[in-house]
Amino acid sequence: MKTYLKLWVTAMFWAGAFIAGKHVSDHLGPFAIAFLRFALAAVLLLAMVRHHYGTLPRLNRKQTLAVLLLGATGVFAYNAMFFKGLSLIEAGRASVIIATSPAFIAVGSAVFFGERIGWVRLSGVLLSILGAAVVVSRGDLREVLAGGAGRGEALILGCVLSWAAYSLVGKTVMRDLSPLVAVGYSIVAGSVALGIAACFDGLGRDLSQATALDWLAIVYMTVFATVLGFVWFYEGVREIGPTRASLCINFVPVFAVLLAWLFLHEPLTVSLALGAALVLSGTYLTNSIRRPRLEKD
Repeated sequence: MKTYLKLWVTAMFWAGAFIAGKHVSDHLGPFAIAFLRFALAAVLLLAMVRHHYGTLPRLNRKQTLAVLLLGATGVFAYNAMFFKGLSLIEAGRASVIIATSPAFIAVGSAVFFGERIGWVRLSGVLLSILGAAVVVSRGDLREVLAGGAGRGEALILGCVLSWAAYSLVGKTVMRDLSPLVAVGYSIVAGSVALGIAACFDGLGRDLSQATALDWLAIVYMTVFATVLGFVWFYEGVREIGPTRASLCINFVPVFAVLLAWLFLHEPLTVSLALGAALVLSGTYLTNSIRRPRLEKD
């Protein structure tokens, strides 16, 4: 019961990151936000790695290259597009689009690792994509077919693709490294890249303009959505298996839409509700095939 409670709270933390991110992205540049969030997260995660192992594990050349690739995709590219996208579209809509990530990961796993999708998972992939199209087009699918999606939607879709790449690379990396080490080191790598980009993008100006509420949002995203969220999610994976853990996390877009309505006064439209329902159903089907050797009862 305690594990499931932590997973539901983690879903709330991750949903809240869309609200906090939307607020701060209206005031600061995307590279500055991402750098501040992950520089602090890197310090905390490295402290956790050192506490867990008694030292910071050394990586060989192959592992170093893999960690750099993880940092480039899941930290640098994802977050640069995430915060820029949030400055252009609503937080609720962004959360529903990003919730299609499992569908793209399933397709990537089939293409690069030869995993069998099957009709059930394929139906989930198609439902997720349809749901995202409904959200992007605000219910008018002809807009998507005509290439009418805006820049904000395109950036959030870029987040989905970068996260899929991060997850696929992570499948191979975590055969040799623990999730804590892989994520901790990849966040360090991504933070360095984000820091360089932030300096060229006016980091000093952003720091001088940041309000107390901006800093509070960044600390929230760092401590709760990144560090605690990561730790609790992987505790859940260890205790009840990845499929069951993911079923709780699948409700992130639902919580995000509700929180965006409550705190940001974003409208609950029919197209948003329909798109979220399609994406949620598709994600459930995509994750519904159990993998006995990965599950822990």
